[in-house]
Amino acid sequence: MADSDMVVLTDSVGDIDTADQLTMAAAFQKVFIANGANLKVADFINTKIATNDAGATACTSGTILTGGTSGAKMIVDYVTGVTDDAASTIYGYRTTSATFTTEAVTGNGGQSFTTSGAETAAPHWYSWTVFGNDTTTYGTMPNKAYLVAVYRGRLVLAGNPEYANQWYMSRVAKPFDFLYGADDPMSAVAGNNADAGQCPDIIRSLISFHDDYLIFGCASTLWILRGDPVSGGSLDNLSDTTGMYGSNSWCFDDDRNLYFWGTGGIYKIEANFSGITNLTETLLPDLIDDEAADPSTHRITMGYDKKRHGIVICITVLATGVNSNYFYSFKTRGFFPETYPEEASAYSLLYYDANDPDYADLLIGSRDGYIRKFLNTAKDDDIGATDEAISSYVTYPITPLSEEDVEGKLKEMVFDLAGGASSGAFSDTDGVTYSLFKGDDAETVLEDIIDGATAFKTAALTGTGRKNKIRPRMRGAYMGLKLANSTASQSWSINKVLFDTRKAGKL
Repeated sequence: MADSDMVVLTDSVGDIDTADQLTMAAAFQKVFIANGANLKVADFINTKIATNDAGATACTSGTILTGGTSGAKMIVDYVTGVTDDAASTIYGYRTTSATFTTEAVTGNGGQSFTTSGAETAAPHWYSWTVFGNDTTTYGTMPNKAYLVAVYRGRLVLAGNPEYANQWYMSRVAKPFDFLYGADDPMSAVAGNNADAGQCPDIIRSLISFHDDYLIFGCASTLWILRGDPVSGGSLDNLSDTTGMYGSNSWCFDDDRNLYFWGTGGIYKIEANFSGITNLTETLLPDLIDDEAADPSTHRITMGYDKKRHGIVICITVLATGVNSNYFYSFKTRGFFPETYPEEASAYSLLYYDANDPDYADLLIGSRDGYIRKFLNTAKDDDIGATDEAISSYVTYPITPLSEEDVEGKLKEMVFDLAGGASSGAFSDTDGVTYSLFKGDDAETVLEDIIDGATAFKTAALTGTGRKNKIRPRMRGAYMGLKLANSTASQSWSINKVLFDTRKAGKL
């Protein structure tokens, strides 16, 4: 299947609750879904055969099945039922080019049954249960789970509302085996059955980094599991005062640093765990109060954008699509506020590392069902059948026009817009409107800009390169400059702004 191809898993339609929380984890060429009571598997590797043969003998994981007529062979991975008096669906990896037909099948453990039809190729969609629903041999999974991850070859479940601080792990490399307490280091394990112990706080997220560690992001604390919980692993505290917002409110960068939305802002955990830094403590000190995100009504997702070298943080009201977003730039170490059309509001973020670089990008799962990505060349936002103009602006730092307690006069300004010569290779900017504000103090100037007060002077700039001098002759203590464009099919860029002032008398 090509990088650009998309396939609908027909059986999944209507089989999950998209209004409820959902997390996914990829392992063993399958995707495991935790959606409350809907625990599901999307299987992209196995072949499926079925039998209505009441005399079928139970298969086990690893059984080798052989078709009596076709000669096809399969290694059994998962079975929906194992009793002799019930039909079973068998999923396994076919090792031959020959395919199963309607035929007698035998297994290397003495199994014998007849298939009810020809095999079905992947992908498949089915309920995630223990192997064959055999709870005696393979244990029991939680009734509900909203969190799933992969750690050291185990499928990890948490977010069980019936047991909010408990976690559950499958046997190593056996995602359908949850029999806890077996006397071997690869057995399934749960928090209350492990030396590492269960979390003392409500688990809100599972963050696994390969086989190195597993972080439990809890409501008001952070915990880290190092090693295997059945073989000497330890559960250690990372923070007693900082919690994590939700299941998808985190991401890694290429240097293994972890970023997350926490109880006091946006945090960074260094790859070597040398410290936890609040990135918004001074830049956006009121972020948590200003956004007022409630887990019952809002979803916060975060994604690392490799192409644009930063982190995308999206806060979305699930019911309406109203959103407030930020881009954290690694280049400037600054936060840039963004708002997307409600149709395109982000419900999920995923960087897709396609083999073909043309398809590798940060993907946005949008409210209207579309999958979108950022496009540097686009001048409008996509909202489905039509496009919507992008409204963009930048406010320069509020600048004193003269010394303290002395007014100044803005004599002249020169704007240098970006772009190349006529018919050149460089992209040319579209027009931009500048607005000048003045005041006796910096706070008044900034407030006027934010509130949309009438500017001292507003005018449009067009064309590329250095513009003619502008002589606004504006007198005051402080100056504010805002550049903006809200016109459809336009984008703009500026190289620099030059200005000259002189003293104008006491304030």
